[in-house]
Amino acid sequence: MGSVALNPDRPGEVKSFPALRAEMVKRHIAARGVRDELVLEAMGKVPRELFLPAKLREFAYEDSPLPIAGEQTISQPYIVAFMAEALMLKGGEKVLEIGAGSGYAAAVLSEIAADVYTVERLGPLAEEAAATLTELGYDNVHVLHGDGTKGWPEHAPYDAIVVAAGGPQVPEALKEQLKIGGRLVIPVGADQRTQELVRVVRLSKDEFRSEDIADVRFVPLIGEEGWAAAKGETAPARRALRPVAPDEETLVRNIADAAESFPSIEAADLSPLMERIGSARVVLLGEATHGTSEFYRMRERITRDLIVKKGFRFVAIEADWPDAARVDHYVRHFQYPPSEWTAFARFPTWMWRNTEVRDFVSWLRKHNGTVENTTRVAFHGLDLYSLYDSIRSVLNYLDEVDPASARVARERYGCLTPWQRDPATYGHAALTGSYPTCESDVAHALTDLLAKRRAYAEHDGERFLDAEQNARLVANAERYYRIMYYGSRASWNLRDSHMFDTLKNLLAFHGPDSKAVVWAHNSHVGNAAATEMVARGEHNIGQHCRKAFGAQAYLVGFGTHSGTVAAASDWGGPMEVKTVRPSLPNSYERLCHATGLPRFMLGLRGPGDLCGPEGLGRERLERAIGVIYRPETELASHYFQASLPQQFDEYIWFDDTRAVTPLETAEIAGLPDMYPFGV
Repeated sequence: MGSVALNPDRPGEVKSFPALRAEMVKRHIAARGVRDELVLEAMGKVPRELFLPAKLREFAYEDSPLPIAGEQTISQPYIVAFMAEALMLKGGEKVLEIGAGSGYAAAVLSEIAADVYTVERLGPLAEEAAATLTELGYDNVHVLHGDGTKGWPEHAPYDAIVVAAGGPQVPEALKEQLKIGGRLVIPVGADQRTQELVRVVRLSKDEFRSEDIADVRFVPLIGEEGWAAAKGETAPARRALRPVAPDEETLVRNIADAAESFPSIEAADLSPLMERIGSARVVLLGEATHGTSEFYRMRERITRDLIVKKGFRFVAIEADWPDAARVDHYVRHFQYPPSEWTAFARFPTWMWRNTEVRDFVSWLRKHNGTVENTTRVAFHGLDLYSLYDSIRSVLNYLDEVDPASARVARERYGCLTPWQRDPATYGHAALTGSYPTCESDVAHALTDLLAKRRAYAEHDGERFLDAEQNARLVANAERYYRIMYYGSRASWNLRDSHMFDTLKNLLAFHGPDSKAVVWAHNSHVGNAAATEMVARGEHNIGQHCRKAFGAQAYLVGFGTHSGTVAAASDWGGPMEVKTVRPSLPNSYERLCHATGLPRFMLGLRGPGDLCGPEGLGRERLERAIGVIYRPETELASHYFQASLPQQFDEYIWFDDTRAVTPLETAEIAGLPDMYPFGV
């Protein structure tokens, strides 16, 4: 009958399903005592008829259980609502459901919770539920075919757990996966024919409180910690189900077979990755966002192994040179006074001022304290936004080693003085002719400094490197702000060329055998020639490294399906913890999500069909979230076309991710803003 059904109270009268649904919520749920507005609203949204066999849809809004496949039932609406209310959800939680059935109750919970993980022991039922949920757009519901009594530990702990089958006791595995303060609702009884609905609250690591809330009758909970299966029935295979287009099912299986899954960042076995990296001189570690904890923490874990096991000499990050130099003084235990200002105190402060970076910096300082001065690992910045601080650093250095040259440099940099606090405005004024450019002045300042390279370097090689790099930065920043009004290509290319030149300069300074780790966004470290950037005439560090170092450059990309991220809505705006939308169909992220693996590493250099034109080599969408995240325009704002195996040598996947934790800081008054575009 499509979207209508017979009215059970008036034979012959036809009513629409939405009307019957609204009536069900009013008469069978609210009138029977369910008061939670979130639950009532969710029950009014989910089309129960679409979770039923076609022949039973006209009975969808009667308050009764109905048969579905596998000799199972879809619970009556009142019981679904009653159990959902018993979970005491406030919105945005992570919920585990045991007994997916048709997927209906999971859909109801997904209208309230941020993510719902549901486990079904019957394979055909799990597959049908996953397909229905995907078709209806419930992207925050994740289906696992497996033993429900064991839960889904990879995504634990959960704010709430609900079990839609009756067990002889509460499974210990489920109690262990409950967050402290979380609620577990489950039917329990020594007789399979009757149970008591119990709510268990976790008070501490080892303390739980239990309360009986209703007499109920459910199908038996079969599994290792439940009732025994029928004789001859085998244990269910454990696999997550994420339906994809039929022509991509084989590719998803191939990805899952080739992927190296790991239980956690701390417990990951990096030996295979280290073998693939081999003797590479430059390892570029990306990130799909500028605010995801797992990306920072995994980069740290890999970098630590590269330093300890492969002797990497320095870390270079997508950040301003003076800010990173402030950190470098600390991690290498330098004795001369560091700059007086706070590092990374300009928007976006959370990008490098976060607990994840702080933990790595603490480790690096501790490591450097155990080795000789000459082998201490350095920490450098590659970017060119710090016009104001770089001018000051050059002048302070020259005041100390060559006061006469400092006076000349002050006159030349004086051209930029009116614009130090707003370099973007300088670019506009120079372009329109309302102010003469400072190009020759800043270029001569750099030339003079380089001409005295030998004398200055003898005074203090490290200090000269800092001054030289700051002078080079000012010269490039002048050009950057002047040309940015021509369009994104010219300014993007100048910025990435500057970062690559800085990297080369650092490799030369640290010696012919030195090795570098680069931390930057995927859009900088992945080979631009394998993305739609090439059509715009853009290049990046990854492309330059591939050309200059060949196989000696190892490019690593990162990706995620959903979770939260630290980002702003507008340039200069406050940091927000935003929900990352589930990845789009026809994207690399959706393929990785469909494997059902929560986290994995995937080498992309190997031969075979996986990375060929019929596999991952075919261009697909890829997501990039920078400082700004606008979910409402995500396809246009954050997706681009790419060929993953040509873009990266390795891809590291985290299906569910969380935002970085920023360190509190106040932006320093008077510092110039960054150019408000680009990643």
